[in-house]
Amino acid sequence: MTKKGMENMGKRAFMFPGQGAQYIGMAKEFYEQMPECKAVFEEASKASGLDIAALCFEENDKINITEYTQICMLTAEVAILTALESRGYHADVTAGLSLGEYGALVAAKVLSVSDAFALIRKRGIYMQEAVPTGGAMAAVLGLDADVIEEKCQETDGIVSIANYNCPGQIVITGEEAAVAAAGEACKEAGAKRVVPLKVSGPFHSKMLAGAGEKLGKELEHVTVNTPQIPYLTNVTADYVTDSSQVKELLEQQVSSSVRWQQSVERMIADGVDEFVEIGPGKTLSGFMKKINKEVKVCNIDKMEDFERFVSEHPLS
Repeated sequence: MTKKGMENMGKRAFMFPGQGAQYIGMAKEFYEQMPECKAVFEEASKASGLDIAALCFEENDKINITEYTQICMLTAEVAILTALESRGYHADVTAGLSLGEYGALVAAKVLSVSDAFALIRKRGIYMQEAVPTGGAMAAVLGLDADVIEEKCQETDGIVSIANYNCPGQIVITGEEAAVAAAGEACKEAGAKRVVPLKVSGPFHSKMLAGAGEKLGKELEHVTVNTPQIPYLTNVTADYVTDSSQVKELLEQQVSSSVRWQQSVERMIADGVDEFVEIGPGKTLSGFMKKINKEVKVCNIDKMEDFERFVSEHPLS
């Protein structure tokens, strides 16, 4: 017997969402009801020099500003992960979308909680500072990835794919004029819609390479451990087994495409049949329905979700 019962029962993945799912009050019930979760918020405040509980629970405008959003999102994710681990629940594999990859790194024990918080605080600041004027992002709906890649390559200026989210939903990023032109070309090629995104910059484009370089310098001082469970990186949609690769991949991740759909498909191919989204919202669960409807998916955002998961997954 294994920790999940028998090998043929399949595998469980923990997955962590990225920026955009944040809201006032996220993980508040965990903070109030579980001391180990409150301790996570206190660790985040110590590592970042911010009052994370106030940012997450009290009405404010900062929560939607990148340099604050990232640390707040990660704190909520790690708090809920801690609740699961305290009850004896673990994953066989893990991954996260963009900033969510830091949640995966904590779950895989690659980064300590305090180091993850310190890094994500710096990452948010560097990405906010690096945002150039004239950057944009847009979601292209209903068009194959290879066609979108082709249209980006044919467009003058800087434009590329930021996120491979799921079939029929791909995000492009880059210079405002180039994103607009590539979007028009995608519509002419058969895209159902091209939706400009309300973001503060062209994330996951080479325009943010400087932010990645600054993060790389911060990473020089951080201890990176060998993954205790397999985790997949956004950059390659492949497993990282060599801890020496982690720092370079995290530096690249800031300006590289997020290969989320490919990451999920890889996990499914390797026998993962249960995906647990940990953190605010249901973004990744929504993507899962378009990637593969056969696997089990649930999200743990609120205490009722957590209690339902525990009741439906009794540990032997």
